[in-house]
Amino acid sequence: MALDLTRVRQKLLARREELVAEDRLSAADRAPVALDQDSVGRLSRIDAMQVQAMALAQGRRRQSERSAIDAALRRIDEDEFGYCVKCGDDIAPARLEHNPAVTTCIECAKEG
Repeated sequence: MALDLTRVRQKLLARREELVAEDRLSAADRAPVALDQDSVGRLSRIDAMQVQAMALAQGRRRQSERSAIDAALRRIDEDEFGYCVKCGDDIAPARLEHNPAVTTCIECAKEG
């Protein structure tokens, strides 16, 4: 089963756009939490800080996924897509279909 690289590219670009949109939606949650005790009680501020910490962690995960997508797009452009970066063997099409940004074959992934 050969992969349709045009479709793979479209899938990667669509996912990248989703991540950018999610970043825009969560921008307010990542903003610094105000220390105004008069307008926000102590427990509310702690809740806000927890929301902020989770939003920052999610933002880091989205950035990491965007970097993996960008790397996959570069591999497509350089005719290196679909090959394991560790051993050089083909990555199973089903594995790439599930996650086009994956960089290793299943055997190398098992090794860690």
